[in-house]
Amino acid sequence: MFEMMTDYEMEKTMEKVSTVDIGGEVVKEDERYIVKDNKLLKNLILSSTKLNPNMSTSGHEHKGQEEVYIFLEGWGTMELGEKTINVQKGDVVLIQDGVYHRVHANESGCEFMCIFDGQRYDHVAVLGYD
Repeated sequence: MFEMMTDYEMEKTMEKVSTVDIGGEVVKEDERYIVKDNKLLKNLILSSTKLNPNMSTSGHEHKGQEEVYIFLEGWGTMELGEKTINVQKGDVVLIQDGVYHRVHANESGCEFMCIFDGQRYDHVAVLGYD
């Protein structure tokens, strides 16, 4: 039997997504986090991470690439090179080319989106999470 999709559901399957559901697929899931990537665009990836309480992402850097992190829920800290900054819902962090970065959630966890160059998929593991 054929099911009708609402206008909102149809829009989400194409160019329009939401901060609650970015579309795409789960690319990594373990005791630390769930990472989901939307690869609809040719040159950019939209990624979401739900970081569990008191957990951290794998620290990594990307030579020749910049990233934007947008914090949606919760709070914690983020390592950026040699410094550590506090991050919380509403913060946007601009990560410069080649800067090491890692997110640490507090006791309530945190969620964030990341926008990065999709061509990275050609030569490194997904988001550097090995």
